[in-house]
Amino acid sequence: MDSTEFSLLPVLALLAAGVVAVAISRSLALPPIIGYLVAGLALGPHALELIADTARMRQLAEFGIVFLMFSIGLEFSLPKLRGMRRAVFGLGLAQVAASIVLCVGAALALGAPWQAGLALGAAAAMSSTAIVSRLLAERIELDTPHGRDIIGVLLFQDLAVVPLLILVPALGQPAGEIGLAIAAALAKAAIVLAVLLLAGPRLMRLWFGAVARRRSTELFVLNVLLITLALAFVTGIAGLSYALGAFLAGMLLSETEYRYQVEADIKPFRDVLLGLFFVTVGMTLNLPLVLTELWAVLGALALLMGTKFALIGLLARAFGAQPGTALRIGLALAQGGEFGFVLLAQAFGAEVVSAAMQQTLLAATVLSMLASPFLIDASDRIVLRLARSEWMQRSLDLHRIATRSLAAERHVVILGYGRNGQRLARLLQSEGVPYVALDLDPERVREAALAGDTVVFADGIRREALVAAGVARAAAVAITFAEVPAALRALAHIHAIHPAVPVIVRAREEKDIERLSAAGASEVVPEAFESGVMLASHTLVWVGVPLARVMRRVRQVRDAQYGLLRGLFHGSSDETASEATEPRLHGVTLPAGARAIGRSLGELDLESLGVQLRSVRRPSAARNLTPEETRALEAGDVVVLLGVPEALAIAELKLLQG
Repeated sequence: MDSTEFSLLPVLALLAAGVVAVAISRSLALPPIIGYLVAGLALGPHALELIADTARMRQLAEFGIVFLMFSIGLEFSLPKLRGMRRAVFGLGLAQVAASIVLCVGAALALGAPWQAGLALGAAAAMSSTAIVSRLLAERIELDTPHGRDIIGVLLFQDLAVVPLLILVPALGQPAGEIGLAIAAALAKAAIVLAVLLLAGPRLMRLWFGAVARRRSTELFVLNVLLITLALAFVTGIAGLSYALGAFLAGMLLSETEYRYQVEADIKPFRDVLLGLFFVTVGMTLNLPLVLTELWAVLGALALLMGTKFALIGLLARAFGAQPGTALRIGLALAQGGEFGFVLLAQAFGAEVVSAAMQQTLLAATVLSMLASPFLIDASDRIVLRLARSEWMQRSLDLHRIATRSLAAERHVVILGYGRNGQRLARLLQSEGVPYVALDLDPERVREAALAGDTVVFADGIRREALVAAGVARAAAVAITFAEVPAALRALAHIHAIHPAVPVIVRAREEKDIERLSAAGASEVVPEAFESGVMLASHTLVWVGVPLARVMRRVRQVRDAQYGLLRGLFHGSSDETASEATEPRLHGVTLPAGARAIGRSLGELDLESLGVQLRSVRRPSAARNLTPEETRALEAGDVVVLLGVPEALAIAELKLLQG
């Protein structure tokens, strides 16, 4: 019993530390990786010593890198690489090559072996895909000019890891045998690649098709794990790394129809095991040694981040990026990366670098990753301070938006000009309603503007862009992108500029309705709900239900979902015999002397007249108030009622005259 309890202690400590680390990281808005690194540092043999023997745990943690490489392989589809070839094979290749060349040159200048320079250059060239991509996604910057270049560079770094994992271990061979060792490793890799890539796709599609036809989620997940680890094992017995086999497995599946299901199934295993990998990295950090060599660590940190920032910024400018964009790319990629840890461990194992050098660079890499979220968060302020042209570019962008919107009055501002934004614009145009659209895809903006659409290149979640687009004069704002964090930021700015403007927001799921409504959305349109309604209506028609009955049923379902569709506002063109007896919406503005002012809705008892109170529009509020939120009516309130015309007339008299 004692031995069992003792063997469970490291596992329990690891799980408890992981839970606490992720919880604290989330509360501080930091990536979970930071929490894992700090947890490993605290648990390791150089701190609390709760986990002294990490050999077995390191072997288990290697599977985190295996599954990370598998996920990266899933992303490397040929069409995606072709579309990003300038950023991937231009800027990305130049960054990795220049980093290695600089380190080799520095090693030779200092009298160190070139092998050490190459290994350290390979490790230093890596940036953190996990941290940077997550931060860009949270900041809604993946589709910005700097975001696309950053992702392109990260993709090439991940791709470059494959040959580097072969190259770095071979550097420990005697000088005369390095070339032969590298040639042998590359030949093995070429043979394995040829066999897998020629025969693999067809076999993979047939095998996964047979598994998918069994319609078992458990079987499908087991199959994904089997394929990933089997190919890792094949490359392992060929003398190559497990990570290479996992990468190839991902590439083979990237072109199949099972890619997205595989990605979803593998994600829990990848995230947990990758977290374990970062914990073991934290354990390897010798804190007493780092503290005794603190100035060396800080010097290595400044050298790493300063050199990468300058190098990547200059290369980005050379590849045509604007000064502000180049600075943002340099700031985002200045830290070390998770694969840098792997390459450092390989270099130490091959006796290319000393233990002291490994610990110094390991500590500098960890500190750079800790600093990265704060650096990216401050990137806008840093760029505006360092790049004079950024102010001019911002001014030109705002001038261009304002030029398009100044002539418009009571227009609609459309945030996002994808499929939904363009369809909305077409309908507004057909009804003679002016609009101004903001979008961050330069190609889409260029094509649409050439065709005469009122669309400009701008970030719709920036306050200054919304002001320039004329939100203060707008009749309505439509948010067509489905990312909830971006919509929430846009809503906050919109209501700060024009509290009374109606805002219609698109959402992917019905679960997002409550958050968006609470943030001030006048109406939220969930895609899942609408697709379900349309699917049901088409099915009913095809099975023989009369179209009029189907349309009435659809209207009832939508009335229950959307506040603005529960009845319609009456117009002079609506006077037909049938519509005269149908419920409609009617707004009553309460003047200063109205009898309803100061009274609660319950006191008015409008339901007894056959009228429903839909909402109260209060000028001082940022959104429509529900009946439950309205305690007492105020002068200037617009009371929105639903009922038949005769009942509405009686209710209006009761509100105004008592």
